[in-house]
Amino acid sequence: MSTPARISAAGFDPERIRRDFPILQQEVNGHPLVYLDNAATTQKPEQVIDAISHYYRHDNANVHRGAHTLSDRSTLAFEQARETTARYINSPKSSQVIWVRGATEAINVVANSWGRSQLKPGDRILVSWLEHHSNIVPWQLIAAATGAEVVPVPVSGAGEIDLAALAELLDERVKLVAINHVSNALGTINPVTEITRMAHAAGARVMIDGAQAVAHLPVDVAAIGCDFYAFSGHKLFGPTGIGVLWGKEDVLEAMPPFLGGGEMIDTVSFSGSTWNTLPFKFEAGTPDIAGAIGLAAAIDYISGIDMAAAAAHELDLLQQSIELGAGIEGLKRIGSPAQSVGIYSFMIDGVHPSDLGMLLDQQGIAVRTGHHCTQPLMSHYGLPGTVRASYSLYNTAADVEQLFAGIRKAKRLFG
Repeated sequence: MSTPARISAAGFDPERIRRDFPILQQEVNGHPLVYLDNAATTQKPEQVIDAISHYYRHDNANVHRGAHTLSDRSTLAFEQARETTARYINSPKSSQVIWVRGATEAINVVANSWGRSQLKPGDRILVSWLEHHSNIVPWQLIAAATGAEVVPVPVSGAGEIDLAALAELLDERVKLVAINHVSNALGTINPVTEITRMAHAAGARVMIDGAQAVAHLPVDVAAIGCDFYAFSGHKLFGPTGIGVLWGKEDVLEAMPPFLGGGEMIDTVSFSGSTWNTLPFKFEAGTPDIAGAIGLAAAIDYISGIDMAAAAAHELDLLQQSIELGAGIEGLKRIGSPAQSVGIYSFMIDGVHPSDLGMLLDQQGIAVRTGHHCTQPLMSHYGLPGTVRASYSLYNTAADVEQLFAGIRKAKRLFG
């Protein structure tokens, strides 16, 4: 496996980081927890838990319009969280950071606001075979409503987007390319900057699902050049129920609101209403204030870690998995992308993924089994699903050893 600008993980200490995560200090089914389901959600450090608790204990109030001290403090913390998030992804302005419930909602906002106002019969939306359902189904729904068409971009056997095929598909009918930055099923890192350049050259907008990227890679939306970028807080060591839609300012300004209600308005009368400025135009109702504060605490936490070394450490765990897996008869890794994060997706001949997942759980090992919300990709490989071990900065070489010891034990039970 090759990776660009390989950075040494020497000196990176996952054991020190583990001490910040209270949930990891437990046994499951009589065994020390080995948590390898990070692509589904990451665990939360004490610093995030404390930030959320502090908000509810000391500052809890609604934001922006209160005429009292608690509201002022809540508003300040809430908007400082937006500033922190904007810096993390190198947004030119914090007003381009829109709070949503997660990447799924962000994509639906773009589909229903931008898509409903811009798409017409005959237009095309390109999505890859690698996409999570949340970057497929919203486009199918809006295509059905507008007469547009969703067209898949093929991937190779290794699990990489076929850029030549993408180039062939990019014509004047294509209005949007919706692509993930990192595949949740295989770990593939897609060349999103190059894909954005190709799409823009054809006159298309670009929507990037960054849910799997933000905890592993530096994300610079200005450098990528995309029109929209979405991610979820809970995959970035933050709380569930909070996420980000980032968009280019001119594109967001031109989009109509998605939800109506309080906060997103400027004026309301029975003769008509006008809309608030960015980002509030897209933030109807009381937001997840504690979630935004928790997400900012997560960003502050990982900003104190050498994330390049952490990424190298995760790739070391992936390489260890590849080597150990090669020694188990009947085990097949699914996908072998040249550029990848620490996701190891595999099958074992004669063993259903769900059965293996259950036996691993009995040994305290948490993995994900099934189609990983990527049924088109699984159909491409002719599989019902896979077993997925996904690594994070608090995982260790011992965790990988435990995983493969559990696999070998399960394999013996299945004969």
